Amino acid sequence: MSQSSQLNHTDRIPDNGFLLLPNRLDFHEVLQLERLFFDRKVVWLCEIDCASQLDSLITNHLDRDDIEAISFDHANASAQASLSADLAKRIKGGEIVIYLTGSANTNAGSHFHIPGETLDYLTGLKLPTLPLCVNAPRETTLPQDPDSSTKSTLSFGSVINKSTIRTSTWQQALLELNEEVFSCRSLLDISLSYALLQGLKKFGRNRAIYDGADDSKLTYDKLLGAAIAFSKEIKQATNKARVGIILPPGKAGMLANLAVLFAGKVPVNINFTASKEAVESAIEQADLDKFITADPFVRKVSSFPWPPNRDLIYIERTLPNIKKQIVRWVIISKLLPASILAKIVGIPKDGGEKEAVLLFTSGSSGLPKGVPLTHRNVMANVCQFSSRLQLPSEATVLGSLPLFHSFGSTVTLWFPILEGLNLVTFPSPLDTKRLAELIEKHKVDLLLSTPTFLRGYMRRVKPEQLTSVRLCVTGAEKLPQSVAEAFRDKFGILPQEGYGLTETSPATNINLPDNDNDELGVKVSSNRFGSVGQFLQGMAVKVTSIDGDEPQQLDQPGIIWLKGANVFKGYLNNQEKTDEAIVDGWFKTGDVGRVDSDGFLYIDGRISRFSKIGGEMVPHEGVEDAINKALGLAQEEVRKFSIVGIPDEKKGEAIVLLSTLHHDTLEQECLALRYQLMDAGVPSLWCPKLIVPVDEIPVLASGKLDIKSCEAMVEGFRL
Repeated sequence: MSQSSQLNHTDRIPDNGFLLLPNRLDFHEVLQLERLFFDRKVVWLCEIDCASQLDSLITNHLDRDDIEAISFDHANASAQASLSADLAKRIKGGEIVIYLTGSANTNAGSHFHIPGETLDYLTGLKLPTLPLCVNAPRETTLPQDPDSSTKSTLSFGSVINKSTIRTSTWQQALLELNEEVFSCRSLLDISLSYALLQGLKKFGRNRAIYDGADDSKLTYDKLLGAAIAFSKEIKQATNKARVGIILPPGKAGMLANLAVLFAGKVPVNINFTASKEAVESAIEQADLDKFITADPFVRKVSSFPWPPNRDLIYIERTLPNIKKQIVRWVIISKLLPASILAKIVGIPKDGGEKEAVLLFTSGSSGLPKGVPLTHRNVMANVCQFSSRLQLPSEATVLGSLPLFHSFGSTVTLWFPILEGLNLVTFPSPLDTKRLAELIEKHKVDLLLSTPTFLRGYMRRVKPEQLTSVRLCVTGAEKLPQSVAEAFRDKFGILPQEGYGLTETSPATNINLPDNDNDELGVKVSSNRFGSVGQFLQGMAVKVTSIDGDEPQQLDQPGIIWLKGANVFKGYLNNQEKTDEAIVDGWFKTGDVGRVDSDGFLYIDGRISRFSKIGGEMVPHEGVEDAINKALGLAQEEVRKFSIVGIPDEKKGEAIVLLSTLHHDTLEQECLALRYQLMDAGVPSLWCPKLIVPVDEIPVLASGKLDIKSCEAMVEGFRL
């Protein structure tokens, strides 16, 4: 590593004394801080057993006669007051106290190398504290990064005074500093198209897409040639800026998306499971006149409101007609360097804030909103996600999530090519029996799913079929503990819950298995059940009150706001919604949550899934969890009920239970359920006032609850 790190915001360093609290430090950074503060008195602060946690170079350095170090034991709360008094006296005298974090046993790309209990102890000293963010770009990079420098960056925050310092204020400052540094990465300026061309060329014959629909294999070098040839056809077919794609996961879907990008246009994967109204709205918003699809798929999804035949580009009809061009481009792409090939094809190297892909929100609570993601957004998120996962080279990813889904788009289209991974595809995430066969055959390492789809694996799949899976990541809906534990008990893999939104490209948080190597240093956990994980690199967060958007601490439940290079700039042709969602560069997620002292984000639910009853905000998901426990239902099964709110003249809103379980004597059953919930300690306000029998609970293709359809079931109900 370079011995000289980049320094940011040194003007924020005060002239008087303070506690410098970094997220991590290595020996070279220790020396650089000493050079920076050469004319001031520095005292090093470390844990009592620092010898086992600190680099040997640091411990040898601390043994020098001219170095002063103070040790403490965070487990000894009784000594905290005396340590605080001693350090306060030193700081008052102008001394700088620097905490040594030591080496941490954590995953790459982790922000915090200090356990939450130690952080709570340090911030509990109530000293003026200067946050220091140490960012290591070498841990968060992609093969396409032009300057994956090993040089770290040291960014100083503003001093947090002793009356307001707490773990959450320090965390918020660190994340904002980290976001600032990450957002300056030159990698983010590369166009997605250029980076994909680089990836396809670099990994060429050594990586492939395996299509489980017909057991075919297409290596990346052939995929590159076919995509370039097909892109020429697309250019001639339309003058519009965007091209629709109506295809499931597979080599055709991958080829279509690549070709549209190489044609200098924006791919728009259409949700073929959405309502006619939603589909027509998306097509109109995107201003589409051409759609790439395939004959077999048109016949299979006959209920879809297909555009006129003249507007459809049938991929399986087009490719045979350009076979010679494909062969020619395969040969050319092997001979020429990526930079020259890109110039010939017309692919610019810079992408930045130009629109790369257009996605649409799920429409779970209304008509879908267009979410244009820039080249910068997508490149940032692939880098964030990839560097946190740290999959081994030649790993294989399963891609069965819909391409119109943000996770399916970023993680199963762009991620494998940019990172150089094999991709196994299948058109549907529901056919878990066939998916398990593919996982077993191709030795899949990464399984991407939702809790709804995991239930299918538990019913239809043999444990030995998933032995190759190193990591199972779920999202889109809350992961019930019973589902996670049942999956672990059967397959030996604990699913890890993540979080993201279409507007964030999508991933922002993820849980990961902990490192098992106890020799690496103090253990800092990378997962916590019930949370959606720690923040990915480059993500900043703040929390505001549910009513009024007043700033509050991260550890207090409130509306989650996010900032980062992966966050979109605004909704398509919808300034009103954009102004509601983005304020001063911060994106209002609409989710209610909090962050604990180890940096894990907990989501209580969407604000749209809260009811304000008698002045109190009641979370629908919390009520559903309570009912599940009260009734002793196995959450491995399909969703059997849902909570919605309806107007109530006395209390503002009332809780209604949509249920597939209750059909007779509803009034008595509602009363019985109320008693069961209250016996379990559930507040009276949380108890359903009414049970509405339904045949099934509506869900979207991703497995998420269809809120709009649920609300329609109780339209007109009032109490």
